[in-house]
Amino acid sequence: MTHRRSFLLVASFALSVVLIAVLIKVGNINLRVTLQQLQSVRWVSFTKLILLNTLLVLISTGKWRSTDAALRRSSDSVQPRTRSFALTSAGLALGTFLPVQLAMSTARTLGTYVHGSPIKRGTAGTLFEQSFDVLMAVFLAVASGFTWAWKGGGMMWTLSAVIMTGFALLAVGPSVRLIRWLTATCAARTTVPKGRIGTLVRDFSDVLHSGLLNAGLARRLVVLSAARFVVIVLMSNQTAEAIGLHIPLWHMAAAIPFAVIASLIALTPGGLGINELTSAAALSFFGTPLAVGAQWALANRVLIVVSYFVVALCAATVLLIGKMTASKNRSAVENQ
Repeated sequence: MTHRRSFLLVASFALSVVLIAVLIKVGNINLRVTLQQLQSVRWVSFTKLILLNTLLVLISTGKWRSTDAALRRSSDSVQPRTRSFALTSAGLALGTFLPVQLAMSTARTLGTYVHGSPIKRGTAGTLFEQSFDVLMAVFLAVASGFTWAWKGGGMMWTLSAVIMTGFALLAVGPSVRLIRWLTATCAARTTVPKGRIGTLVRDFSDVLHSGLLNAGLARRLVVLSAARFVVIVLMSNQTAEAIGLHIPLWHMAAAIPFAVIASLIALTPGGLGINELTSAAALSFFGTPLAVGAQWALANRVLIVVSYFVVALCAATVLLIGKMTASKNRSAVENQ
């Protein structure tokens, strides 16, 4: 690791510490009380969080597998569902310490290596399907902004969110056709250079000319991203209830799109500090006291990190047991 990278890594961790300190200060958080709340979380509440987290991983895995089906070549092998689930859960766990885009892409790229086309299927496929999460967050942020500007409540936000989701579904078809036309136009007018750059250009062109730019796939990813957003809101509500805080569900739903957008700013490990400050500030805009929002944001980080690693560990265990069982079965067949 170079001195520059070492400095940036240290600076990133230092910034996250500063931002968390700011959150504690502005939210007037009593760390002792927060620790007691975390210790008093009941197993029933944590089990509900684990189940919701499992559902989140299933939806994220479904998005990736839908994208992977459009990207893989006939010579590439299909990723087993159990392995896809394990890689996705590992990516989420790593995303608590690294930018989630980098963590998920890395986990899936390494895991897809033995199945063929790892960069295209692991990296490009992940970035493509995650872009729909950002797209939904932008559309839902508009719904949140509209609700805040008109001083509305839960009913107005819900209605606005449904309308914006409908707009997103309507927009992806023309957008895909526009991208196809632009790609074809640029390809016809551009001479592909030689060497490594030319290889990258051809690989990128292959990705764009695959089944990835398909209106049906895009609409499916929008629906799955919307479902994923709903699960994230339910998980956030569950962490609030687990530590005894009452935050209206629609406040959570209205605030989370801004936290998703803020997570794109990869200045700290896993967005630590940035996400918490954004969430607490957004909640305060919709009526939740800043102290309550800040306390929830800090506790939510801890509970979500623990749940991510529990699910990832369980998925890895199931995958390992499956491999050991398959190996024993092969050995038994060979010995017959």
